[in-house]
Amino acid sequence: MNQMRAAKALVVLRHLLSSKPFVSVLAVLISFALGAILIVMAGASVGEAYFAMFRGAVFDPTAATTQRQVKPLTDSLFYAIPLIIGGLGLGFGFRAGLFNIGGQGQVILGAMAAVWVGFSLSLPPVVHTLVALLMAMLAGALYAGLAGLLKARTGANEVIVTIMLNSIAFLALGYALSQESWQVPGSKQPQTPNVAESAAFIKLLPAPFKLHAGILVAALAVVVFWWLLDRSTIGLQVRAVGANPDAARTAGIPVGGITTLTMAISGAFLGLAGANEALGTIGYVSRGVAGSIGFDAITVALLGRNKPLGTLASGLLFGAFKAGGYTMQAKGVPVDMILILQSVIVLLIAAPALVRWLFRLPTPRRLSLGQELAALGAGAGSTGVQPGTARQVPADDKGSDASLEPKGEAR
Repeated sequence: MNQMRAAKALVVLRHLLSSKPFVSVLAVLISFALGAILIVMAGASVGEAYFAMFRGAVFDPTAATTQRQVKPLTDSLFYAIPLIIGGLGLGFGFRAGLFNIGGQGQVILGAMAAVWVGFSLSLPPVVHTLVALLMAMLAGALYAGLAGLLKARTGANEVIVTIMLNSIAFLALGYALSQESWQVPGSKQPQTPNVAESAAFIKLLPAPFKLHAGILVAALAVVVFWWLLDRSTIGLQVRAVGANPDAARTAGIPVGGITTLTMAISGAFLGLAGANEALGTIGYVSRGVAGSIGFDAITVALLGRNKPLGTLASGLLFGAFKAGGYTMQAKGVPVDMILILQSVIVLLIAAPALVRWLFRLPTPRRLSLGQELAALGAGAGSTGVQPGTARQVPADDKGSDASLEPKGEAR
């Protein structure tokens, strides 16, 4: 009995050490270790720098009031909102094997649609906000869906198409902001009027807090993402196309239609991220409305493994990086250090074999943890393979059922 428990514990430990979430955690730790080296090279104190990041992102024990002490956590949530929503959008495309690199353009189009509804229409509160959000999602969906349609009909590479659409969106934003109808009355500044109060996101907390209802939208987006991919027929088809488009086509799945629909849904999420900026974060649109959301969301999706909870966690992490980066700067650490940390994380996430080699981790098993434990229990009860008992399939068995399951990872 003790040997059986030890064997099961060993199986569990091996699965934990070879799991992708564990590799992601190690990637974050390695990035912090490398960051510490760079901080020393910059002539700053590692302890003071990272403590400053903690004070700016989680909790400030040196603040004079309770409000100021907990404000850093709300700032992290504030900065994480567009990263979570944008990461979900890009992750949805990645699950179908589609590399939507046009997040920046889709954020811009979503922000433009939301702000136009916000300052040009007069609607009741809540309704005004919902219409603005729907218009933003529609704009993002149509813009990304165009790339999906071109890929489905002509085979055009979605990476190249979406990158070009980024440029078009930025130029379209510049043109719109040069028009008098899009500018603040009596001003020639390239900036739209503020959205009406009936359209703006409500503040969840009073000043000095910046957190608004966008965090509720992000939470709802996580739930919708989970339901679409894991509980709907569309999600099953998306995952099948991502795992093997040829097999999906043979099974009767319309690969072209799923490609277009996947890109449209991806763009809808990113348009929603743009609406968050227009209706909540800044309340208007200028040339820099998208910031680097479209590109940072790629990192968030990769670190989150294109999963709902993973993307939520990585978005919160990167939101904390951004909030804490400003506080680190006061300790003599360049704010670009945050970009370095993010880049190292992406590098290691993209090369999991490197992380496994560094820490001598076991390679991932083909069988799931439940299958291995069941096979171990069946093997302990008999000396041979009996009818109806579980059989442990060798790792190189190409005929195992596990090899036919959609992996759900971007190819």
